[in-house]
Amino acid sequence: MDLHILEHRVRVLSLARRGLWLYTHPLLKLLFLPQRCRCKFFSLTETPEDYTVMLDEEGFKELPPSEFMQVADSTWLVLSVVSNGREPPGCQATGVTKIARSVIAPLAEHHVSVLMLSTYQTDFILVRERDLPVVIHTLAGEFDIYREESGECVPVTCDDVSNGFLKPKPRDPTLHPVQSPQTRFCVLTVAPDTLPAIATMLIDVLFYSHGPPWDAATSSQDLDSITFFSFSLIEGYISIVMDAETQKRFPSDLLLTSSTGELWRMVRIGGQPLGFDECGIVAQIAEPLAAADISAYYISTFNFDHALVPEEGIAEVIQLLQQRQEKGR
Repeated sequence: MDLHILEHRVRVLSLARRGLWLYTHPLLKLLFLPQRCRCKFFSLTETPEDYTVMLDEEGFKELPPSEFMQVADSTWLVLSVVSNGREPPGCQATGVTKIARSVIAPLAEHHVSVLMLSTYQTDFILVRERDLPVVIHTLAGEFDIYREESGECVPVTCDDVSNGFLKPKPRDPTLHPVQSPQTRFCVLTVAPDTLPAIATMLIDVLFYSHGPPWDAATSSQDLDSITFFSFSLIEGYISIVMDAETQKRFPSDLLLTSSTGELWRMVRIGGQPLGFDECGIVAQIAEPLAAADISAYYISTFNFDHALVPEEGIAEVIQLLQQRQEKGR
């Protein structure tokens, strides 16, 4: 398999709900007129706490600094796994599960913090720019690595980053609590030329249909519902995650989903904000799902992580994660 280091240099930030009014205009520009700002990587995710934005440097220029915006210190690079038809035999799962053993687990073992952004089309792994030498050194044995430069894929070797690397000492990862609200979700896409037809509804959902406050610290796994909506526009491809009730508000002939129309349940990771320095958070979820060959989409946000698993498999997923936590105690 190939690992591509994309050209995007991404910033990750949180917009407070009470300050959304200040950013409505630039966000609409990024959503519907990306050519006006030359932004090629943009993702906006609404959670009960805030809005998480991941966007490249061109898009970041559109957002004015304010007390309502909190920006992660690091610049993040985007990795993408390309199978080139050499998918591991017997691998039927989709989403982050496919790359759990080959990417997520090795990076966690080498103490590299990652963010994940699963879309309808693919999965993006975000790593800190300063961690790139460790990433290349760690994954060069598993992948042919290429770096995109001016639209060209340039081979990357680890010859110049291999010296001086020592096998890291193992750490006991922090096992974070997980919660599973009852909300059912859809993972969808829209043809770019039909985006204007749903623009009014998207604006309503993102900016004017706020859900009630939700207590992130609650430990119950039988939560009734959760506010979650994610829109990504990356290199011209659109991906949307929305709950099944919100989907009913959109024209059914414009939203494209898989032929099975599968619904997904959420596993939300973290009882308190996770931060960006801890390693192994994604692996905590991805590894047991990979072992059970369960598909999963994974979306990191500024404070918490979210995995989407098939609705019919949620009970098995919760059981697997509970067993892992029991072993870690």
